[in-house]
Amino acid sequence: MTQPADAAGASVAIIGTGIAGLACARALADAGLAVTLFDKARGPGGRMSSRRRPNAVVDLGAQAFSARTPAFSAELESWISAGCAAPWPVSTWRAGPDGWQSLEDGRERFSGAPRMSAITRHLAGRLEQAHASLHSHTRITAVEGTAGALRLHSEAGDIFEPYTDVVVAVPPPQAEPLVQPLDNALGQLCRQLEQRACWAGWAIFDAPLPKPAGVDADWQQAHVDHTALRLVSRNHTKPGRGDQPESVSLVAQTDWSETHLGDAPERVADTLLDALESLFPGRPLPRRLDAGAHRWRYSQPVAGQAAMPDAGFASGSAGLSLCGDSLAGGRVEDAWLSGDRLGWHLARSLTGCD
Repeated sequence: MTQPADAAGASVAIIGTGIAGLACARALADAGLAVTLFDKARGPGGRMSSRRRPNAVVDLGAQAFSARTPAFSAELESWISAGCAAPWPVSTWRAGPDGWQSLEDGRERFSGAPRMSAITRHLAGRLEQAHASLHSHTRITAVEGTAGALRLHSEAGDIFEPYTDVVVAVPPPQAEPLVQPLDNALGQLCRQLEQRACWAGWAIFDAPLPKPAGVDADWQQAHVDHTALRLVSRNHTKPGRGDQPESVSLVAQTDWSETHLGDAPERVADTLLDALESLFPGRPLPRRLDAGAHRWRYSQPVAGQAAMPDAGFASGSAGLSLCGDSLAGGRVEDAWLSGDRLGWHLARSLTGCD
């Protein structure tokens, strides 16, 4: 079946609706260009995703972020004004075999409100107002054609066409089979950008966690010295979470994650909860109401890779482009800047305006 790309005749398709893809789409829409977005998931988010459980909402990807550039700081202010982001955490600690120590670096951090995915849903809503269209539950498996007349094939057998340009905003290992047939240089770049895997667990309890000696009872996040566990975030302390019970996100160490990539989620969750319990010697965890784990096969780029382009994005000669944190540095801010810069770069190219 062949479907029109967009009722408004959009010429730019974006594959992936994480923070980079949405930022790219917003820049294009602000320049007056129509955009069509595609994502295999049921909604936007990528690694800004959250999971609804019967008792609570837990964030599975990014837990918090900071702003270091004027451009992203301005964007963040718009999110705060819209009520989808707020400062968090304000009480951060380091925990390990030697106990707990306060960990403050003077940099303000933020989280989505009432969940991390509220930010990407806010961005998607703004795009809908600009008449951009989003195809969820649509896995794109191939890009064919030539610059100016590109078409997308979905796993379900649908064809979307024509597009002047196609932006691929997914991790490089997933982007490589889409761009390689038309652009060898972009395919090679994807192969050079190494990715790390990561497990993320969660647990919901029927009572508060034990209070560590000498620690503020309202601690919100802890960086952990443990072979398996890297970060603990108390989801119920995040802005807008209301009166949900004690719930934690447990981000695993990347080395441990890659060693245990094939483990069952239940086993991973048990290991991470054992690591959490080790932070409270002699004091068992409360009874768990729910627990689980999610595997991010492509969680973050290897830091400091020489292959990362200076611009934070890459454009090829066949109407294809790449953006995402993998091309820029790994932070939420890096992902947004990568998409925003590529969007304005394409807008100038397509409209002929500076």
